[in-house]
Amino acid sequence: MMKLEGSCRCGAVRFSVDAHAPQPYQRCYCTICRKTAGGGGYAITIMGVAASMKVEGRDAIRVYHAEICDDDGSNCKISTGQRHFCGKCATALWMFHPEWPDFVYPFASAIDTELPTPPALVHLMLRYKASWVVPQFGPNDERYERFPKLSIEDWHKQHGVWLE
Repeated sequence: MMKLEGSCRCGAVRFSVDAHAPQPYQRCYCTICRKTAGGGGYAITIMGVAASMKVEGRDAIRVYHAEICDDDGSNCKISTGQRHFCGKCATALWMFHPEWPDFVYPFASAIDTELPTPPALVHLMLRYKASWVVPQFGPNDERYERFPKLSIEDWHKQHGVWLE
């Protein structure tokens, strides 16, 4: 397992979390990630063990629940996913899904610990990328219009980078 330490831009929030899956291999191009986390037109999340998470500066944290709609703008609902961000500087910090309470998904951009370089990347939600975004695909990268085939855990295990 690898201990990850992260923070917001202004320093009001600091956190740490243990991770079996620290490889920043996913590039999500959905409009929610792109607009709330930014960074090259996509967001990168990793996976940590929720029970290990320690947070300083909780009073500065705000939570956003995105509205999710069908592609035609119909059937909208509020996501149960909790996007935590700093209310002082707006840094995207981590996602938490109550459906998967054992895990937390920090944004790689908020991690201060040196992260390992993934052996390949997974580009997902490409159907939602902005027209100005030109993805940089590597020779072994996977591409998905929506969701990838493997979970974060399964991807790490398949690539031999799951940490016990």
